[in-house]
Amino acid sequence: MDGQWEDVRRKLLWAGGLRDLSNVQPGRGYTGHSFNDYNHVDLTTMANNVHDNTNDGKVRGIAHGNRLGRGIKIASLPELGPGGSWTTCQIGCHIEPPQDVAHVQFVSRIAFKLVWSPVDDYKTFVLVDDEGNLLAKGTPQDDGWMPPKRERELNFATVKGSKYAVASVGL
Repeated sequence: MDGQWEDVRRKLLWAGGLRDLSNVQPGRGYTGHSFNDYNHVDLTTMANNVHDNTNDGKVRGIAHGNRLGRGIKIASLPELGPGGSWTTCQIGCHIEPPQDVAHVQFVSRIAFKLVWSPVDDYKTFVLVDDEGNLLAKGTPQDDGWMPPKRERELNFATVKGSKYAVASVGL
């Protein structure tokens, strides 16, 4: 978790059952956004019958429709079984119970969430489970590309005050 950012990101994708597909179009399994912005940081696994679920307005700030099923099927590692994995939007996670894409659209819990820590000026991240418990942490090397600092700040601002922020401020 302390290596070069792209290597760390690929390991996070693999741990979540996803391929690194950064050179395909969105909707065709594209995972280049995963962990690279403030929002797409919730790794969720899901039952086979929900990856075609769409957002019908229940998740505020997320596009209506939000058809992800085809991309989830393409990007998910089939050897891990039926269903799939995806890095979903964390918007709405600060509400209890969480009102984000994983919990509402896919009716699932998160396996882990990446949260950047304000303690060291957003250079370290934590991985927390669905209850906010610390799973791991890392301080990736800035190898010329990291998520921009503004994205890391927004990432924390989205969880601030929730159970998901506790581990990142307790470093």
